[in-house]
Amino acid sequence: MDVRSQMSMVFHLDKCIGCHTCSIACKNIWTDRKGAEYMWWNNVETKPGTGYPSKWEDQDIYKGGWENKNGDISLKGAGKLRGLMNIFHNPHLPVIDDYYEPFTYKYLDLIESPARDDQPTARPVSLITGKPIDIKSGPNWDDDLSGTPDYARKDPNLQNLSPAEQEAMFQLERMAFFYLPRICNHCLNPACVASCPSGAIYKRGEDGIVLINQEVCRAWRMCVTACPYKKSYFNWSSGKSEKCILCYPRIEAGLAPACMHSCVGRIRYLGVVLYDADRIHEAASADESDLVDSQLDIIMDPFDPEVIASAKKNGIADSTIKAAQDSPTYKFVKVWGLALPLHPEFRTLPMLFYVPPLLPVMASLKEVDNKAQAEKMDPMAKNWNDSWLYDTSTEELWGTIERARFPLKYLASLFTAGDEEKVKHVLKKLMAVRIYRRGKTVGDIDEEKVNKVMHDTGLTPEEAEQIYYLTALAKFDDRFVIPASHREQSIEMLDFTGDAKGTTGFGFKESPVRGA
Repeated sequence: MDVRSQMSMVFHLDKCIGCHTCSIACKNIWTDRKGAEYMWWNNVETKPGTGYPSKWEDQDIYKGGWENKNGDISLKGAGKLRGLMNIFHNPHLPVIDDYYEPFTYKYLDLIESPARDDQPTARPVSLITGKPIDIKSGPNWDDDLSGTPDYARKDPNLQNLSPAEQEAMFQLERMAFFYLPRICNHCLNPACVASCPSGAIYKRGEDGIVLINQEVCRAWRMCVTACPYKKSYFNWSSGKSEKCILCYPRIEAGLAPACMHSCVGRIRYLGVVLYDADRIHEAASADESDLVDSQLDIIMDPFDPEVIASAKKNGIADSTIKAAQDSPTYKFVKVWGLALPLHPEFRTLPMLFYVPPLLPVMASLKEVDNKAQAEKMDPMAKNWNDSWLYDTSTEELWGTIERARFPLKYLASLFTAGDEEKVKHVLKKLMAVRIYRRGKTVGDIDEEKVNKVMHDTGLTPEEAEQIYYLTALAKFDDRFVIPASHREQSIEMLDFTGDAKGTTGFGFKESPVRGA
């Protein structure tokens, strides 16, 4: 057992309001530079939608991630042989139009324009060429379907749905969407690291953050192809690849990353998990139906004495172990089983997990035969012109979840490699917490129904209270449990070249800089 520490994240999608404050915070700090104008290390997508870059989830186009061949994994679009074949021409790279050509406006034309009969306009100009352009797309271009289902209907996750199921979704096209914020997943099995010919990309041993050494990068851009989430970018000005660094200077000081600190909906959680590095290959090579369970199995119990002993043997500090024990992400992912990885079939073992959106399904429409029956069930029904009632009882609760506005098949395509039962189980737990709290605070659900719901999902009242607190009432320090770096280790964190004894700092067995 080779126990290591990893910074992990959980995003609660039921709480995201799509304000993009996280994206702007990241943009202002990290990518407000020449060559990085089109980069959004943090972006918020509308689902269903094509995303950023367009159709990034379709690996038939981009060849990202890993594939399982005869029980072993290999890079789908990169690696030694494929990389050599495509080293001077890579057909699987996204082009600028797949993102968008960054632009600004000639605002001075509004101020300096001479007197004339018509209103002056500020023409859009490209931030790359400086020439006037016709704007065809932009960041978050398909936000909230852009008022049309044209983008949403091209969502790759709809391929598993029948035409009838798709049409049922788009009958509610103005309501049936949710927001999906994305950053680099800082994976346990990162395809970008494996694909880099120059060895510029490495995974920090002390916290698992994936970084690109700008001095070593030679702009082969294999990392852009290999990353199935398309979170590695090419800076056209500097000629280097760049990506999210999880604001590691802030983390080293015990502070939350900028995107998380600024989150208006408080949807983000950050904490340490301990994992068994010896089982990474086994987990990534599992059958597709077992990928989620295999990934969760390598996350270790931070209270287990054997795990603690192995962690200390690897040099993991007591403060990091304590942070793992208090980690909100460990609770969401392992203890409560509420958070799932995004597209586990990419086999990168991402360390960003999502609580799937429950969506407003508390009230279910129930058809009644006639007006008399409607009035009997609800005296207010006599004022209605139709024969539909809202049923807020729990009798048809689980059936309501199956008839949620988003088909389980769609959510399963996002979070469980197609396993609908796993998604359904999570949604039932989320609904059970709501029912428990409603029975406790409003009192219109009798105790017998509450107990039945809790029994069906395996939740205890104590767990329901903890989930409610961390979801709705948690303070800043509850959501972000970050062990600050130790002063005595600062030299090792800066020294990646190795000393005379061959150490490279924080668990690296060899220097991440080749030839050092």
